[in-house]
Amino acid sequence: MRLLIGSQSAMSAREWCLLAAILVAIATFSVASPFFASFANTNTIMRNSVELLLAGLGMTLILAIGGIDVSVGAVMGLAAIVIGRGIGAGVPTVIVALSGPVIGALLGLFTASVVVLGRIPAIVATLGLLGVYRTGIFVLLGGQWLSGLSKSLTDFLSVTLAGLPLNMIVIVVAYLATWLALRRTPFGLHLLAIGNSEDRARLSGIAVVKVRCAVFVIAGALTGLAATFYVGTYRNVEMSIGSNLALDAVAAVVLGGTSILGGRCSLVGTVLGVLLLRILQNGLLLIGVPSLWQPVVTGVLLIGTLAFEVMTQHLRFSDLKWAK
Repeated sequence: MRLLIGSQSAMSAREWCLLAAILVAIATFSVASPFFASFANTNTIMRNSVELLLAGLGMTLILAIGGIDVSVGAVMGLAAIVIGRGIGAGVPTVIVALSGPVIGALLGLFTASVVVLGRIPAIVATLGLLGVYRTGIFVLLGGQWLSGLSKSLTDFLSVTLAGLPLNMIVIVVAYLATWLALRRTPFGLHLLAIGNSEDRARLSGIAVVKVRCAVFVIAGALTGLAATFYVGTYRNVEMSIGSNLALDAVAAVVLGGTSILGGRCSLVGTVLGVLLLRILQNGLLLIGVPSLWQPVVTGVLLIGTLAFEVMTQHLRFSDLKWAK
């Protein structure tokens, strides 16, 4: 049972490797494209990372308990539609901004009721919910984009504090709060204990159902918050919103060192995984690789990481047998 952050060393070997990969990618794309190493492009990469950082944080918690949620992109889409409709109806901006995480939390609660209370495997349940939510997006949008939204939410979210944009402040606060919860409260220990062995956690007196439900609700709220920033930035909601979010989130989180089997997570690793993914996607686009290939690159990274994990575990198991 490990939380790969705040251990004896500031960063694990996995995280140092990710940081090295990021530096290599930056150096490579800076040489390959004259547009990569620019202030404007750096801003683009950071802007494109906001939603994935928030959704990735929620996915980190879900994977840590041994679950998965492939419907997060559709959850963001539904929350974004509610936000867009609120802007169009002239709802006060504060309420519009808060409606994202509220809708996300409610959808997370519904997901939890299906997965946790319904005892349906997470991958099966969230695949089914993905279809339901995607249909809901189509019906609510009527086959058309929500576009040309007013700048009320954009202006509200454009405030800065000590020179830092609001989205970066929110992300830092979200990660810091999660770090404190995982390191300094029983919730973190219970979460990782469930990920290691749900049966043992239940026998130890841990409220497994409550913790698992709470994780899905928190993840939903974070995804809804991502929808708030998405609509505030782009001022539209398209039919395909969030279509690759689940794949990107799982890939970034697993790249960062969180075990897809549960019981181990790394918040620093998630941040580095998101940055590496977005840098690769941005750099490949700048050197002429069509965006159609971005999911392919993400999928290859995910499969490669999982293959490496399996190989490493097999070697460790072999070493243990020889040691006996």
